[in-house]
Amino acid sequence: MNPHAMLAFSGGLDTTFCVLWLREKGFRVTTATVDTGGFSAPELVRIEALSAQLGAERHITVDGRSELFASYLRFLVYGNVLRGGLYPLSVSAERVCQARRVVELAKILGAETLVHGSTGAGNDQVRFDVAFRALAPELALVTPIRELGLSRDEEMAYVAARGITLPEKMRAYSINEGLWGTSIGGRETHDSWAELPEVAYPGGEIDEALPTREFTLGFELGIPNRLDGQELAPVTLIQALNEIGRTYGIGRGVHLGDTILGIKGRVGFEAPAPHLIISAHRELEKLVLTGQQLFWKESLGNLYGSLLHEGRFFDPLARDLEAFLESSQATVTGEVRVRLHSRSFSVLGVRSPYSLMSACASYGEGSRLWDGAEAAGFTKLYGIAQTLAMGARGRT
Repeated sequence: MNPHAMLAFSGGLDTTFCVLWLREKGFRVTTATVDTGGFSAPELVRIEALSAQLGAERHITVDGRSELFASYLRFLVYGNVLRGGLYPLSVSAERVCQARRVVELAKILGAETLVHGSTGAGNDQVRFDVAFRALAPELALVTPIRELGLSRDEEMAYVAARGITLPEKMRAYSINEGLWGTSIGGRETHDSWAELPEVAYPGGEIDEALPTREFTLGFELGIPNRLDGQELAPVTLIQALNEIGRTYGIGRGVHLGDTILGIKGRVGFEAPAPHLIISAHRELEKLVLTGQQLFWKESLGNLYGSLLHEGRFFDPLARDLEAFLESSQATVTGEVRVRLHSRSFSVLGVRSPYSLMSACASYGEGSRLWDGAEAAGFTKLYGIAQTLAMGARGRT
């Protein structure tokens, strides 16, 4: 019997090529689409129909949205993780989630080979390879796009020659849309000087005359769970914020950074919900956490984000950091008031039953917790080390 291949299938150009190529090489192909929030119902129907048209034996669709939040995104919220202070790690989290589910399906169905459609230039190849090998080292790994070194034009010609037509936008840009944001790659992202046109973003052109809009975002133990007082499941809340924020052009940008392979990479993104949630969450933490907690959370949150982004999610250190981040959220409960403007937003206020702002001590005003003499003594002792150091150096 021909070997059985399990392909992580998005229905895009690369994975469409993979199905055709695998079948021509004698593989029986099962395609698996793990929905991490980027597929509409019609799109999932299109993908399943495309899989059948390409000749796959079977197609499986998995709803991975709740798992994506519970196992990955909530820790990015806890850590306020934005790569370079700008880019939410949507694709990084999705790939680990998708790889895990694809491996589970491969083992259930008895596939001997795992396949992904990543190229040899990007980060996704590392994330898929590491996850596949960590979770199923006994299975073979095939990567047609990387092994053949094909350009998008060559792939399109191959697919077209076999009678397959793909949506025009898919031909112009490489787009990954998910629950935690959309990433966009294309001609402009390969040039550090070029601007990504608005039409490339899912939200399209933005109406500059939009009126301001306010809403209240609630958190419970660090998890976003209320929008304007209405309790929502995290996935539903994120989807609602994406719809609201997309209209206003929130969370758009182009991220320039270092890839896992050591070269510079540039990617466009549109991620309204992550920017709104993380900004609100960070402000709530300022109210309820101590200065030392905030300092170390920033460092360790960024470290956790780096592990996830750089394909090191299965290092035990990631579990240690998750334990720290979850512990830090014990008092991160409250509400944050946000105002939207066209292309920007403001955090207006924050409140929590665990607030560390005391009515007995107002910054810049006065305090009932100490008197003036005690404050003078504190400031004198606080500066002693600096006074002695300056004296030892002759005050130069």
